[in-house]
Amino acid sequence: MVRHYPQTWLTLHNGLEDKWHSLQASKITSNVVVLAFLVGVGITVLDHYGLINYAVGRFYAIELAFSVLLVTEIIGLIFTLSHSVADSMGKQFEIVSLILLRDSFKEMGHLPLETVWNPTTLLELLPILTDAVGAVIIFLIIGLFYRAQRHTRITSNAEEQLNFVMLKKFVASIMLLTFIGIGVYSLIDFIRTGAYHELFHLYYTILIFVDILILIISLRYSNLYVHLFRYSSFALATVVIRLSLTAPKYYNVLLSIAAGLFVLLVANIYNLLNRTVEARLPTE
Repeated sequence: MVRHYPQTWLTLHNGLEDKWHSLQASKITSNVVVLAFLVGVGITVLDHYGLINYAVGRFYAIELAFSVLLVTEIIGLIFTLSHSVADSMGKQFEIVSLILLRDSFKEMGHLPLETVWNPTTLLELLPILTDAVGAVIIFLIIGLFYRAQRHTRITSNAEEQLNFVMLKKFVASIMLLTFIGIGVYSLIDFIRTGAYHELFHLYYTILIFVDILILIISLRYSNLYVHLFRYSSFALATVVIRLSLTAPKYYNVLLSIAAGLFVLLVANIYNLLNRTVEARLPTE
């Protein structure tokens, strides 16, 4: 039997999701990113001439624009979560690849204007190159991961599938409110103190618990080992991604790539072992 969820909440969630994927929302997002870039340019210029003391790099405008873009990607990840856990996993790696690209620009901003090519300068280029190459490798893994996806419902009928989707939408709504609250607090703190605090560490910490929660919820509809292992693996990959965000240079790239290869391997093995189950269950 289909459970009745609060109609106001469901209508609001679906309405926000529809608007988020609309062309108008894309234009607004673009305008906000452009505004963040221009604000970053202004802060960089003022800091360069000593009018403010933010101690930012030359590419701070790009770093700030990427940070805003990453926030929008986080919101997109929340909406994806209610439809496909596998697609939300891919979305997490999309965010990681953008973080690595942003870090490359951030490191580049600390290089001197007049570059003197010597062994020390070449060593300073290594973090930039490893982050950039790591982002490209993650980009490739994401494409292979999406190609490997074979979406199979873990529920036995349409009513159970609807209940499962509704539960995931409820979790996604709580996540959205939490992330918006954290973002507003961080913005106010930035305006007041000029100190920017990295939020993605906290976001991924919350995602770890959300992944585990969805794993527990999924047990209501299927206790098949292949499904349990797949969900558990995705939760573990999120833990590794979270560790990569605070890991030292080079290790952060290695952990990110390792997590990507891990979920790619799990996806392909899952497809291989799940063929007999897939023949009996309806597809998404």
